[in-house]
Amino acid sequence: MTLIYASGVVAVLGPLLVVPWLVVRWAPAGAGSRGAGRLRGAVAGLTAAIGRLGAAAVVLLAGSAAVVAVCWPLGEALSRLEPHVDRPVFAYVHARRVEGWAQVNSLVTGIGDRYPLMWVTAVAALALALAWRRRRWWLPLVALPLQFVVEQYTQEILSRLVDRGHPPTDLGTYPSGGCARLLMTFGVAVTLFVLVRPISRRVLAALVTAPAVLATVEGYTRVYAEKHWLTDVVGGLIFGTLLTGVAVFALVVADGRVPPPLDPPAAPSRRHGYAMTGT
Repeated sequence: MTLIYASGVVAVLGPLLVVPWLVVRWAPAGAGSRGAGRLRGAVAGLTAAIGRLGAAAVVLLAGSAAVVAVCWPLGEALSRLEPHVDRPVFAYVHARRVEGWAQVNSLVTGIGDRYPLMWVTAVAALALALAWRRRRWWLPLVALPLQFVVEQYTQEILSRLVDRGHPPTDLGTYPSGGCARLLMTFGVAVTLFVLVRPISRRVLAALVTAPAVLATVEGYTRVYAEKHWLTDVVGGLIFGTLLTGVAVFALVVADGRVPPPLDPPAAPSRRHGYAMTGT
């Protein structure tokens, strides 16, 4: 039992220690990288061609497809670990279940279910629309329900592609939707709040850390409640992180907050369709 309780502590302390460091130290370095500069250039070109909303739609669709392309082979690889990782972990937890702790986990794991998060999505959309009333008030009303739909159907595509089965006690499969839904719902809500209310980097770190803690705790409870294999949870955290990043970036594009590229592309020639150089 000590190992099981220690895992619960790690599920809380891990993101509390790692995520603020990523936000404060790593994120600014990543934003100034060459790859980020190229991405800004591509977004600038898309925005010039089809507008902010069109560019955001392309980012969301292309990014979701890229997440599937990454998480499909990941799911196949994780499936091969079932005999060596998932079943031994399942047997270990099952043999050491404590009724009181099992009831707590069964209660807590409900925070990642679709129905409660539908209400969170609706309330957050209305509250943030009021906060955005002097700007694009409709953006929260579109972005929050849309993230819910995108997560659900992207997860469904992955579960059908991988089709790995489920534990003997429940129907949960790859990837863990509870982890991904928490990251998506609160990640997009936090982004909408930050876009309309400038805050310090430390406050931003705290706001980003909160959904991460919820997701890792959700992952722990899904395993203890015997709803998912351990590798389903690992896959769900990776899937949710990647898809949340795509949704957040699409939202930033839609609001016109992507910084311009350092070296803006030359304007195309009206006659020949390519950049002209002087001699």
